[in-house]
Amino acid sequence: MKKFITITTLLVLLIGSGIFLWRYYYVFGEGVKAGELNYMVRKGVAFKTWEGKLIQTGYRSLVPGSVQSNEFEFSVVDESIAQTLKLSGGKIVELGYKEYFAGIPWRGQSRYIVDTIYSVRDNAKNGNSYLQ
Repeated sequence: MKKFITITTLLVLLIGSGIFLWRYYYVFGEGVKAGELNYMVRKGVAFKTWEGKLIQTGYRSLVPGSVQSNEFEFSVVDESIAQTLKLSGGKIVELGYKEYFAGIPWRGQSRYIVDTIYSVRDNAKNGNSYLQ
């Protein structure tokens, strides 16, 4: 009986670990979003994480006849990316991100994690593109 409980416990722990890793560490998708950086802020009670919001051009709505802005909320793990974005508020940015099935507190509040900055440019039609 003792051997059965040990094997069952190990099997439950192994399956539970596999589900945890799949849900929180498996990259579900990758992509690029572009738009005006609304804000970049470091917040949290137990875990301080970088959170940001990107306002994309255009509007979308699930209900015909109504207007909804197209916002992309994300988290940043890399400190150098967060510092660059912190100084880029109000500018047009192109960000590469990874999408996970769910967020975890020490990685950020969002399931979208920005890992690359492709471009940062002034919010003007003739602004020059630059990357810090």
